[in-house]
Amino acid sequence: MLFVAMLEGQGVNLWEVVRHGGTVGKIVMLLLAVFSILSWVVIIQKSLLLGRSGKVNEAFRTAFRRSTDWRDLKQTSTTFSLSPLLGLFNAGYTEVTYQLRTQPSSGEKAQIKSMEAVERSLQRASVVEMGRLEKGLGVLATIAAVSPFVGLFGTVWGIIDAFRGIGTSGNASLATVAIPISEALVATALGLVAAIPALMAYNFFQGQLKQWQTELDDFALEFISLSERNFT
Repeated sequence: MLFVAMLEGQGVNLWEVVRHGGTVGKIVMLLLAVFSILSWVVIIQKSLLLGRSGKVNEAFRTAFRRSTDWRDLKQTSTTFSLSPLLGLFNAGYTEVTYQLRTQPSSGEKAQIKSMEAVERSLQRASVVEMGRLEKGLGVLATIAAVSPFVGLFGTVWGIIDAFRGIGTSGNASLATVAIPISEALVATALGLVAAIPALMAYNFFQGQLKQWQTELDDFALEFISLSERNFT
């Protein structure tokens, strides 16, 4: 809407451009509008997800560090369902309890026999959680890369139509050329309107995800350290 207001402020009525444009131009503009809406949907959803997950993450990390019995934390884990750290905890907890449960009861303290297995379970869980956090970023990357070219195609096609009209009418005055060419250039502008927010959001979220990866790695090391301290 802001872009529409800017165009109208410069004497360009976007709706008139769409209405008087050719079939190909209308398809291009409709496609770019869909791209723009889709990118904003992804941006809003991803922002909400990362924001909520960050808050729950802090709460879960606090609960994990205060917990004296992981079984109690496991029973209340549904409270932290948005936390990526919960996925790592569940994977590590399952592996640890499996190894402790499969040992014969000889009166000795149960111990973890394979810390490598615990590490692998945490690594697998980390990949799954990062995949969940990265979901949708491919859409932003695609829109950022494709939209300018789609807009450029619409502009080129519009200019071809404009020159075809000039050849048909035989009038090549500036007044005749300016309007159809300016309308054709709107497609390039729409392509940039769709691409720029998608590109900026993609780069921002990539930076956020690097921080998330660091948090996951840090939690995995903390879990391994506590497991070695208590069960080996």
